[in-house]
Amino acid sequence: MTPKQQLHEDGFVIVRGVISPDELDSIRRSFEGLVDRQRKIWREAAGLDDPPDGAWATGAQPRLVTYDGLVDDAESARAVEMILGAPLELSRQIMQAPDVAPTQFMMMCSPQKDHGPAAWHRDIHPIDQAPIVGLQQDLLANGAGYLQWNLPLYDDNVLWVVPGSHARPNTDEENAALAEDPRRPLPEAKQVELKAGDGVVYTNLILHWGSSYSPTLRRTVHFGFRSLGGKQFPYAGGQHRRGDPTSFMTPGAQQAWANHERLYLQECDRIEGTLRAAIKQDRGAFVEGIAQLHPGERMRIVTVILLSKLSHKLCFDAHPERPGYGGDFTQDTQLRGRFSTEELTDLWVRFAWLDEQMKSPEGEEYVPGYQSGPMSYRFEKMPVDLTIEAVMDSW
Repeated sequence: MTPKQQLHEDGFVIVRGVISPDELDSIRRSFEGLVDRQRKIWREAAGLDDPPDGAWATGAQPRLVTYDGLVDDAESARAVEMILGAPLELSRQIMQAPDVAPTQFMMMCSPQKDHGPAAWHRDIHPIDQAPIVGLQQDLLANGAGYLQWNLPLYDDNVLWVVPGSHARPNTDEENAALAEDPRRPLPEAKQVELKAGDGVVYTNLILHWGSSYSPTLRRTVHFGFRSLGGKQFPYAGGQHRRGDPTSFMTPGAQQAWANHERLYLQECDRIEGTLRAAIKQDRGAFVEGIAQLHPGERMRIVTVILLSKLSHKLCFDAHPERPGYGGDFTQDTQLRGRFSTEELTDLWVRFAWLDEQMKSPEGEEYVPGYQSGPMSYRFEKMPVDLTIEAVMDSW
C-alpha cells in the first residue's frame, strides 16, 4: 500500500527513519539552540507573579511556535531545512500536488511537572472552516490538501489516533465515551509508537489524543504542509512566517522558500479575483475562480464555504462566538489592504446567506471532540442540496 493509499484508508502514515541516526545528534543541537532562545524570550516576558522561566515552567506542553523566527545562524537554520527535505517530498507525494509548503514550524517540549493527558479532539472548528462531513468528502474525492506531522527527536508514544475516523463523523459510542471522559483511550484507538527520527503524517480531521504531558524528555517537531496547485483548496491554507531565516539557509532551501512565497502570493491573487467576481455578481468569473482554486470537480462547494469564512475575517476580523477566529488564515493579511471598506461591505452581503446556511437549524450545537465549545454553526452535516448556483442565486 502506498503512503497515499494508507493516508486515504487510515488517516495516518508512520514513516520510519525520516532523520537518519548519523544526523540525529546534529539536528538535536540545532533545535536545542532554538529552545534556549525561546526560553530567554519567555523569561523576559514573565510577569511579577510568574515563575522566572515563565511559560517554560507553567505550560502543559511548552511549544516553540513559528520557530523560523528564532533562526540566527547556519546551525539553527537546519531546523527549517530538515522540514524542507524528506517530509516535504513525502507530503507532496501523498497530496499529489505540484508543490506543497509548510504552514508553520513548531516543536512540542516536555513540561516541568506532570500535567496528565489532554482531551481527544479533531483540529477542526466549523465556525471558520466547514462542517466536517464536507471536509471529509473533499478529502476522499480529491486527496488531502493539508497534512500534519509529528517528528520526535527522542522516542515518543504520546500520540494516539482512531484509524479511519478521518473519513466519518463521530460514532454514537465515541460521543458517549467523550462525554463521559475525553481523557482516556477511545474504542478502536491506536497508540503511535515512534522512535527518535521516525515520523507520523496524518490528516488532522482524524480523532487524536495527547495521552501524557509528563516531564519525560520530549522534543517533537510539529508542523503542517498545505498543497499548492493540488485538486482541493486547503482548509488550513495559511503560511505563517516569523522573520526571514533565508540568509542562513543553503541555496536549495532558499530557492524552495522563495518559490513557496511566490506560489502563495499567486494564490492570493486568485482569491482576490474570485472575491471581486462575487462583489460584481459576475457568475461566470466566480465559477472560474472557484475552479482555479479547487481544480477537482467534486466538492467545490467546500471552497466557497472557506471563502465565506475568509470574507468574514476580512470584513469583521473577529467573531463573537470564538476567540482567535480565522487562525488558519494568513491570506487576510495579504488581502485586506486590496479592498476598500465599501467593497468589503458588499463582499459580506454576497456571503451572508451562505453563512446562515452554515448555522445549525436547532440553534446552538455541540459535538464532543472538536477544538471549540458550543456554537451556532454546524459541526458535522452539510446543508442538503447546497450548491454554488444556490449561493450565486442569493446575490
